[in-house]
Amino acid sequence: MPASPSTARAINDRHALRLLQQEGPLTAGQLKQFTGLSRPTVADLVERLTAAGLIAVVGEAGEQRRGPNAKVYGIVADRAHLAALDVRTEGVSVAVADLVGRVLAEASVPITGDMGTGPAVEQAVALVERVVKEAGADRLHTVGIGAPGLIDPASGELRDSSGLPEWHRRLVAALQERLPEARVSVENETNLAALAEQRDGVARDRDTFVLLWLGHGTGAAVVLDGALRRGASGGTGEIGFLPVPGTTTLPSATDCEGGFHGLAASTAVVDLAAAHGVPAEPGQEPSAVGVVRAAVGVVRAAVGQVRGVEGGGSRSAGGLEASRPESPGETPGPASGDEVPPSPSATPAARFLDALADRLAVGVASVVAILDPGCVVLGGEVGQAGGEELADRVRDRIARISPLPTEVRTTTLGGGAVLRGALLTARDRAQEELFTPGERPIQRW
Repeated sequence: MPASPSTARAINDRHALRLLQQEGPLTAGQLKQFTGLSRPTVADLVERLTAAGLIAVVGEAGEQRRGPNAKVYGIVADRAHLAALDVRTEGVSVAVADLVGRVLAEASVPITGDMGTGPAVEQAVALVERVVKEAGADRLHTVGIGAPGLIDPASGELRDSSGLPEWHRRLVAALQERLPEARVSVENETNLAALAEQRDGVARDRDTFVLLWLGHGTGAAVVLDGALRRGASGGTGEIGFLPVPGTTTLPSATDCEGGFHGLAASTAVVDLAAAHGVPAEPGQEPSAVGVVRAAVGVVRAAVGQVRGVEGGGSRSAGGLEASRPESPGETPGPASGDEVPPSPSATPAARFLDALADRLAVGVASVVAILDPGCVVLGGEVGQAGGEELADRVRDRIARISPLPTEVRTTTLGGGAVLRGALLTARDRAQEELFTPGERPIQRW
């Protein structure tokens, strides 16, 4: 059954708006080329979207061109303003953007555990209001929040989870109260990070993958056939509760310390580094990110030193390469008297990364055996700090213990993936509503 004229117009309008979001400003001719619509149909939709306040002329194509065909149309970015929040145990980060997702202002504030629920909520809300003002926005259309914990799939609310600060749940309610006109939604932080990696990060070419979050705690997000999977109770990816060898006890319904969390959370990583004699970065307090970054730096330096000796040889006093006869089949090596650098694999830093990869492989192998995702992204601040040195080690271990081929990739977004994912969801929700066909009163948000 063919679509009615009104339905056809709505479909064409949304298609054009999506193209303008993806491609940027376009001429009517380019819209005709991308959509395959006739010239009169494109002219009609441009007129409708302009009258609705959704697009406007933003320039002309070519210095010598004039007339309607030369006009370049773009989405009216200030039609709505959006906010994204990354809520952590130790603080909150906020970004405010326009309708196309361009960040206008952002800031963070630490929130200590001894602050108390009321003051913590007030400080977070005050930060949102300050960033909105700095962005030049009068009000917010949509707010996307990323937070640790379980999200009830029926209500969309953050469930009461033991071990998480009470101010997290209170913050969502406070924002809804202080911003009554805004659409406020909350999503698990790791799920948002996976969305960001899929849209803007290292998983852009993957419809199926798993993100393993490595930060203050651990988590996983599952994307299958292009869709984020949350599970019956919203708990898909709670890998911290996975029973694993190497812990002294089993996890409980209220404590994940005896699970994978006990092997790979930040405290466990710092303790593992200390056991291998890997210090934090100079002048810094020990942290999982710091010790992993320091270890990677040592390993990279050692590899570079070995390659320099193998490729450079030694030099005589005259600046020329010293040479010595070699027996047939003998592998060239450093000349007599040269100091042979230690093997990169023999350093404490390398042994620490090996031990950390052993731990991570236990969790990754369990995910691979059940889901066969073909790709696992090591995300979060620790995953980013580990770089290819850590990802390669995990990949090698999975190849040895699993028959299922699995890529292991390093995040390109790091800890910023949560805020980016929250912004993407806020933008999608705002555009879904504002791009809906029908009579649209021109109203600035």
